[in-house]
Amino acid sequence: MSNLFALAYPDLATAQQVRDEALALQKQQLLDLEDIVVVERRQDGRIKLHQATSTTGFAAASGALWGGVIGLLFFMPFLGAAVGGVTGAAVGSATDIGVDDAFMRQVGDHLQPGAAAVFLLVRKATADKVVPALGRFDGRIIQTSLSTEAEEHLKEMLKAKQPA
Repeated sequence: MSNLFALAYPDLATAQQVRDEALALQKQQLLDLEDIVVVERRQDGRIKLHQATSTTGFAAASGALWGGVIGLLFFMPFLGAAVGGVTGAAVGSATDIGVDDAFMRQVGDHLQPGAAAVFLLVRKATADKVVPALGRFDGRIIQTSLSTEAEEHLKEMLKAKQPA
């Protein structure tokens, strides 16, 4: 089972640094992420999601490949690839994996203009290494899927790791 963490930061640059640090921790096998998204509330109040992976691009490429293969059967591989690519892109853009986009936008509405948040969907983590690494960015926990007791323990761990 995965756990959701949403951490707020005063600006987009800090949130992106946290995302980069989390991805580096994943490469070190200290963190296993199912999804990571940076949510930005722009100065005009609009919400922008910075997804780590694009399902649209992958689905378009896959659709073009399969469309080309099927098109070979009818001696029209280029038409098949074009139709497959467009269909794949449409399906990919409608596909939502990981954290629900509507939920992230709803939470993003509560951020101050210019602020950002990082949503991490974590399968497992080495807490004694991950908490200090991410805690140095002074984020504020705005949402978790942890129990109340576990969330309070995490907040205490973060406070202890922050510089005085």
